[in-house]
Parts: sequence; C-alpha cells; structure tokens
Amino acid sequence: MKSHEVLTLIEEITRNDGTKYFEISNMVQNGRAELAAQRGLIKKVRILQLNIPRSTSVIEYEKYINENFEMPGEKFDHFEEWTKTEKINKIVKQILAENHIS
Repeated sequence: MKSHEVLTLIEEITRNDGTKYFEISNMVQNGRAELAAQRGLIKKVRILQLNIPRSTSVIEYEKYINENFEMPGEKFDHFEEWTKTEKINKIVKQILAENHIS
C-alpha cells in the first residue's frame, strides 16, 4: 500500500559518512528520521523550513513520493533514502530555490 502523505517541510539529513542532502518531507517522516538518528542509522536530521508553500513543484514531488515509497512504521531497522530520478532531482532543486535554500 502506497502512502498518501502531504509534504510540508524541508529538512537536511546527515548520513553516517558525514555527507548531507535535503529532503522535502513532513512531520511524520521527520520523526522517523529523528528516530533513525537515535538508532545510529543516520547521523542527524534538522528541519530547515516548516510549512512550505504547496507549489506545483511540491505537488509533483509529493505525487512521486506517494506513488513510489511507503512511510515506515516505528519498528524499522534501516533508513530508506528516497531515490530520485533526474527529473525528480530537478523538481527538488526547484523546491529548494522557491524556498531560498541551497
């Protein structure tokens, strides 16, 4: 069963190797990332912006995420980084630009 999440924030995730990436997310997924950090699956996560505008880019990315990924329950044993196509990477960059990040 795929997700039906509304994405409302931008977060920065630091992998265990120290590299970082931005993700468009929501409070539930941010909570899972915080739990992943506590479990040592990622180094850390921090929210950069809350309540991002629902632009056409956000809606398109949200559709991609909901069609391709499921939000994890609380009993996960790995942190799944959402993979992105070249087209989706461009959409994420657009969302970051719209929100004056990166």
